[in-house]
Amino acid sequence: MAKCDCVIFTGPSVPWSEVASVDQRIRCCPPAVRGDISKASKTGVTIIGLIDGVFFNRAAVSHREIIEAIKLGVTVVGGSSMGALRASELDSFGMIGVGKIYKCFKEGVIEADDEVAVGYNPVTYEPLSDPLVNMRDALHALLDASIVNRHISNALFKIAKSLFYLERSFPFVLKTAELRGQIDSSDRIKIETFLTSYDYDLKKRDAKLVVEEVVRFCDRQHQVCP
Repeated sequence: MAKCDCVIFTGPSVPWSEVASVDQRIRCCPPAVRGDISKASKTGVTIIGLIDGVFFNRAAVSHREIIEAIKLGVTVVGGSSMGALRASELDSFGMIGVGKIYKCFKEGVIEADDEVAVGYNPVTYEPLSDPLVNMRDALHALLDASIVNRHISNALFKIAKSLFYLERSFPFVLKTAELRGQIDSSDRIKIETFLTSYDYDLKKRDAKLVVEEVVRFCDRQHQVCP
């Protein structure tokens, strides 16, 4: 295997096709499960980008395997989802964190794993729900644009946070708020109109930063590649 083999674990946060369009040297793998980082680090991989990983249905990527990979000389970059969480916990051990979500975890703005959890199609990896961290970003934007006031923003966030991660979506949250009388139809229409033009996919934006960082490290090691 090439000495500068680059691997990125992703799926719902950024499609494999988009990663390949940035740099075809990068090999994409499905969301990481426990043991995947360890396996990759022992098969000649020198740069690992951790974006997506499992949370609830299988054992998550462990801290130990990331630390062991770093000790073996592997560069491990994390952001966007599981990668952001682990980077916030392990940057003092040498893991490299990038993006806004990583900073939010690091600074304690967000703490729960389910902030970045999302349901996705197991074949195509297409997201089937809205992660809470994306909804946070959208609600901040709605507030800054004066589309909603603080009271409505807090009410919408409270509904979103109360939902199981697989059930979270803006349409469902807005419908629930309207049924509860917390917003009216005109509020819902204004919010929906704003969201059609605002890119609130913070996880994807951060995932692209991980890809860019992996490419930078791969370029630095290019001289040692066969």
